[in-house]
Amino acid sequence: MPSAWQALRRGESVRERRRQLERAHERFVDLLPTAGTPSDAHEAELRARFGGAQDLRPIVLESWLRSRRGTIDPDRVLDRPALDDAALEELRATHPIARVLPVMRRLLFDEARDAGMIVAVGDAAGRLLWVDGDAHLQDRAGEMGFRAGMDWSERSVGTSAPGSALALDHAIQVLGAEHFSRAVHEWSCTAAPVHDPQTGAIIGVVDVTGGDAAASPHMLPLLQATLAAVEAELQLESLRMLLGQGRGSCMDMPARPLSAAAHTNPQRGIAAAAPDPVRDQVSVPAAGLAVDAPDAAGVADPAPQFVPRLLVLGQDPARLEWDSGAAAVTSRHAEILLALSAAPRGCTATALAEQVYGSRDAEQTLRAELVRLRRWLREEGAPLTLASRPYRLAEALRVDATDTLDALDRGAGHAGFAAYSGPVLPASSAPVAERLRAEVDATLREAMLEFASPDALYDYAQHWADADAHVWETLLLVLPRTSPKRARVVARIEALSRTGA
Repeated sequence: MPSAWQALRRGESVRERRRQLERAHERFVDLLPTAGTPSDAHEAELRARFGGAQDLRPIVLESWLRSRRGTIDPDRVLDRPALDDAALEELRATHPIARVLPVMRRLLFDEARDAGMIVAVGDAAGRLLWVDGDAHLQDRAGEMGFRAGMDWSERSVGTSAPGSALALDHAIQVLGAEHFSRAVHEWSCTAAPVHDPQTGAIIGVVDVTGGDAAASPHMLPLLQATLAAVEAELQLESLRMLLGQGRGSCMDMPARPLSAAAHTNPQRGIAAAAPDPVRDQVSVPAAGLAVDAPDAAGVADPAPQFVPRLLVLGQDPARLEWDSGAAAVTSRHAEILLALSAAPRGCTATALAEQVYGSRDAEQTLRAELVRLRRWLREEGAPLTLASRPYRLAEALRVDATDTLDALDRGAGHAGFAAYSGPVLPASSAPVAERLRAEVDATLREAMLEFASPDALYDYAQHWADADAHVWETLLLVLPRTSPKRARVVARIEALSRTGA
């Protein structure tokens, strides 16, 4: 067999390989349950049957299992875009890859067009933003839903090069019937994720699609070399942005990573990177870039700084991340940092004690904890300084929960859901944590009910609203009548009605 990521050996018969894959796909689909997802025992049986097969790569088998777990129908054809025209244009305008499209066109698009292939560029959620290349091939690919605005993540279409590259964070080739969807079996493709050079976070994916040549052995290193050049250009763009910001007149302009605009939320008083539909689809960067304010002569020091970030969503313990390190944070210290991040002008000891302990009588306990927190920050080398009179953080601190709220405030419900990884400090009973937890959960629920697509609402219901009858009932109303997910939704509604939830 070829490398785990390559579809073909050099010199291997493509025709024979295609036949092997067609037979493997038919056997796999025939063994699947007619409804629902495979049980653990059934998955184990499928792994035993196909895991040692010479005609199926293990990474493809695992992707097929993920596809079926997500109730992907192998006979489904994408017919409904994930992004309408307005959302597509907005995302294109704000996506960091837009700034390096000329490099891609020069290195990849033109060659693909000449070779009778197409190139697609997607965001970190798998939504295709640009599709270019051979015009005739684009028309044919559009018939199976491979066009700008469509969602080609594994969660949407099952195994495909762009979706699997994002799922595995690795360049990959998919040949013919290795695709889970039968509609894609005549196609082959090679795709690789694009990373933010500042943070390492995935910001998008680039895919080459066409006939068998699109999955030839030489295509994988060609694409990887192209993306190395693209990521180098992104790094240069980031430096240009920093130098450009340094010449600005805004004295207290906060940070921004390459994939997000910078702003300060006046309602929450937190300097943070603005939520972005791209950045919020993936694990959000640990820190944001900032530049020093210009001095009196208007000359800025271009050396980048990084804004530390407190991760509290679904975290127990919480985690503090900065440019050169990260550390777990005790619950009490996380509660204090959470309260201070929301009060850039500072808190009195009394007010902070109420936020953290729920009682004014806890001032002495609080002061002792602040001493420990100050010592801990110093020992860990975290770039945060705890100042006093009033108590405050001398530097900016971002919080993942407020990033999520900002995304929801902007109407980016999908982005907010993607960034949500659980309740704020789940085990904490501190008033500051309970208030933020309730605000995030309620805002997310409302956004999902009002604006989410059926697929996004289904994911939300399964992960975060399993006992919320109203969410499941709304889901039943918005799901297409032919959706295989309706059976699961009806069963859940009936179960909740029996328990009186």
